[in-house]
Amino acid sequence: MSVEPYREITFDKEGDGPAGQPAALAALARQGLTDLVVFAHGWNSSPAGATRLCSDFFEPFPGLLAPGVEAGYAGVIWPSMMFTGEPVPDYRALVTVLPEKEPVLDRLTELLVTAPADEAAFAEFGALLRELAGVAVDGAERAGAAAPREPVPQFLVGDPLEVCALFTEALETDAGPAEGFDPAEGSGTAEGSGTAEGFGEGLRRYWKGAREVLRQATYYVMKKRAGRVGEFGLGPLLGEVARAAPRVRVHLVGHSMGARLVAYALKGLPSGARPVASVTLLQGAFSHYAFAARLPHDPGRSGSLRDLQHRVQGPVVACYSRHDTALGVFYPLASRLAGDSASLTRAARLLGSDDPRWTAVGHDGVQAVPGTVVRPLARVLREGVPASGCVSVDTADVVRSHSDVCRAELARVVVSAARTGR
Repeated sequence: MSVEPYREITFDKEGDGPAGQPAALAALARQGLTDLVVFAHGWNSSPAGATRLCSDFFEPFPGLLAPGVEAGYAGVIWPSMMFTGEPVPDYRALVTVLPEKEPVLDRLTELLVTAPADEAAFAEFGALLRELAGVAVDGAERAGAAAPREPVPQFLVGDPLEVCALFTEALETDAGPAEGFDPAEGSGTAEGSGTAEGFGEGLRRYWKGAREVLRQATYYVMKKRAGRVGEFGLGPLLGEVARAAPRVRVHLVGHSMGARLVAYALKGLPSGARPVASVTLLQGAFSHYAFAARLPHDPGRSGSLRDLQHRVQGPVVACYSRHDTALGVFYPLASRLAGDSASLTRAARLLGSDDPRWTAVGHDGVQAVPGTVVRPLARVLREGVPASGCVSVDTADVVRSHSDVCRAELARVVVSAARTGR
């Protein structure tokens, strides 16, 4: 680890942690610390990979802190690993984080391996995906689950064959779209279409897209999990730390779905507890309307984290970059359809690619919150982060991709938001 003192905070999928974890973190906070910086990793990170990310991200901090600042560091490790062995995922690896869905995953794996060339198999695939994600065919949450805080992605409830065909075409755009290929028809393929070897003609070809559809479904599952771990795990834990060490200022930082996790921790703070001095969201993978009191497209509704920025003593900073193609649309694959107007129309209907409801805060910052300040990174590095409220920082000058967050400039943004810099 590049910094000391450092502790890891671990949670299971329900947000439960090991016995004694709150006391151990509180003991760390009482060791003369003035500030505690807490970092949460994103989707598809192994525990070892998450620890390496924490080490890399924290490395610049000691050299940036002002005299008299005694900082401690913590990494939030949560079960986000879905796939291994890229670029050919091991689908059975999903069982390690979704053990209760093992029969569903077994059958999904069988369908993806055998790739049966009949429509009934695609219909079964769609039903299994909905079972995996916990949604019904109409997009509602299944009985016993909490009401959805955000709309269910349309690809989960659309016609499975059409969806898989659409994703197949998107994956093949690098080789050129198939001539005469119509995803809505759901059959056939032209010669010379650039189909990947092994998928053959006809309906079998669309299992290529089905693999990516499964990835997107697990993204949706992990999105819900990140919120739960934040609200029911990290939030209450921070409340206990605040009671034991009330003078320590906590600074939350999250990358991708880890940004969602730390944001939802604000929702889980005990009533009256205000230990969080700043929040920095790096390429956040959740709605840009999350903090809004009224949604632009539905003024009678609010964002899932309405007004929770007021539970932070200082600023809530959202760093975003136009180079993050993973967040260019809520579901990344839709961005690959931009070269084909017909496919883009279908993508807009199935994936919501032209619908601002699906845009992530890591793509264009906090939206629909009056008073939000927007700054380019260069100005923030020169003048500092505003002392309070929502702040959107365009980091495109240094962030060139979704995972490009271990940057000294971003560490400086965190330190500025925390008011701990030189």
